[in-house]
Amino acid sequence: MNYHLRQALLAMRANFTSTFSTLTTMTITLLVLGAVLLLTLNVNRTLEQLESQVEVAAYLTEQADDANLLAQVKQYPQVREAQLLSKEQVLAEMTRDYPYAKEAADLAGNPFPDTIRMKVGRVEDSRPVANAVGRLPGVESVEYGAGYVDPAVRTLTAVRTAGYGLVGLLLVGTLFNILNAVRVAMYARRNEIGVMRLLGATPAFIRMPHLIEGVLVGLMASALAIGTLTFAYLELSKRIVQFVPVFPIVTDLNTIAPILAGVAVLGMAVGLIGSLFATSRYLRELE
Repeated sequence: MNYHLRQALLAMRANFTSTFSTLTTMTITLLVLGAVLLLTLNVNRTLEQLESQVEVAAYLTEQADDANLLAQVKQYPQVREAQLLSKEQVLAEMTRDYPYAKEAADLAGNPFPDTIRMKVGRVEDSRPVANAVGRLPGVESVEYGAGYVDPAVRTLTAVRTAGYGLVGLLLVGTLFNILNAVRVAMYARRNEIGVMRLLGATPAFIRMPHLIEGVLVGLMASALAIGTLTFAYLELSKRIVQFVPVFPIVTDLNTIAPILAGVAVLGMAVGLIGSLFATSRYLRELE
């Protein structure tokens, strides 16, 4: 093992430009990947908070069969909770928030209809549930906060999709860089590899230094990415919590630690897989 490790370090030093290029690309890839994963974690936390607050309200007509409508609404799989409020209950709630509503009701009568309030399992279900409930007989209109729910869902979905797409492209580029770096290192040692093959060295023995090289590059990239990402995320989250406290930013290290560990494992795995493919292909070409 000492021999293989020594050969891997010599190859990295001899092909410094190629190794540095691979290390830089992989570090950037892992930084972007970690940033996207942490962003997704906070996006999901925001969606959870949004889901707990978003309600779909169905306003019923005077002739509506309230109990039957409530039973139908509860059968929708997207609806996790439904509650029927009489017009008197709605007026009482409005009076707590707006005291003048009671005075207006005394003069002109209760303007509020019976209302079914629903909570959905996911914020994305708000529009489909609202459309389905709005078609039921006895439902006059439906409100679910389309002005902020729909843009929020579109924005959060677009951010996640763009982030994952960018990470995918960078991962492919990193793999190609590793393939080229390992192939250059093996080509530089082609005479030595030829002698080793003549002496009966197995393919596994020949590949081992280059596999170690790939893992070492992945390990260094992971360390650089995690160190930078942790510092930047914690500093940025402090600023966001300080200036925009309404956002539920995750600041618990125990929560983000599994994501950082996953980034580290992925970095070493990419380095190992890239080296494995490169060495296998080069040895096949020699046969």
